[in-house]
Amino acid sequence: MVFIGFILAAAVTVFTAIKLSEYADVLSEKTAMGGMIVGTVLLAGATSLPEVTTSFSAAVIGNVDIAVGNMLGSNVFNLFILAGFDLYFRRKQIYHKASSNHKYTAYLGLFLMLLVSLALLLQIDYTILGIGVDALLILIIYIAGMVVISKMPAPPSSDDDESSEPVAKKRSMTVKQAIIGFIIASVFILAAGTMLSITGDQIAVITGLGSSFVGSFLIAATTSLPEAVSVFAALRIKNANLAVGAILGSNVFNMTILAISDAVYQEGSILADVSMSNIYTALGGSILGAITIWAFLRKRTSSVWVYSIPSILTVVGYFVITYLIYVGS
Repeated sequence: MVFIGFILAAAVTVFTAIKLSEYADVLSEKTAMGGMIVGTVLLAGATSLPEVTTSFSAAVIGNVDIAVGNMLGSNVFNLFILAGFDLYFRRKQIYHKASSNHKYTAYLGLFLMLLVSLALLLQIDYTILGIGVDALLILIIYIAGMVVISKMPAPPSSDDDESSEPVAKKRSMTVKQAIIGFIIASVFILAAGTMLSITGDQIAVITGLGSSFVGSFLIAATTSLPEAVSVFAALRIKNANLAVGAILGSNVFNMTILAISDAVYQEGSILADVSMSNIYTALGGSILGAITIWAFLRKRTSSVWVYSIPSILTVVGYFVITYLIYVGS
């Protein structure tokens, strides 16, 4: 029954994530926000809802390895998703199609991941109003960074980024309808993603894997399924800004979830009590984040394989990180 529930939840997640991308695409076209902001803020927040319930629930019951590992593992898996689709659509050169402004979100994500890595190494068990000082610093930097990013002008649209979705269908949907549909789809994503987390945890118990590995790999992968489907759907309708923004925005939003989970955890600083095996995920995620930034900063090239080098390194790095987490658990 557990496996059946997992498959059903995955099916609902796939369908709902596709609808989320369609509604987000309409909002990016018919509002002043543009694909980058809609992807980085709205779509990223909606697809990260399963991570919210998973990490909060784990923090409440005191399983800090699941709470922290889920967030860090989701960030690593998200970059793996983006790299995987970039290789699949390599001739489209996604990193060059998307706005160069995405590099600022990538910078913010890298900086937050480095802060988490430092917090894991130092393990400062000092709290203010029940929240660790490291978590508070992460939250403040996230808010400041997103304020700056949100004030950046929307990138001009190009013919390459125009959606292949039928124009008549887009024109018939109003902004209000898109907003309502987006909210409803977000609720379904939350429910389906929560079921994915529950069944994924039960499968992990059956297989007898460790909490750090379960949080960083299995549950992180299942709760990141909405991001994977949303990115694929966005790329199919040729909205590269929406796809890239969803991944990078989700990664910085996940760091906020990690910080807020500290407030839910009542036994001290969550980053001070977590297993040191999570350092592999944090440092590995930082390296993959740096590779992603490099992909944005590189000059254009006519060689598909030269262009694909960052994504190849990211995919290989993901499996190396996963192995290290498994050995260290």
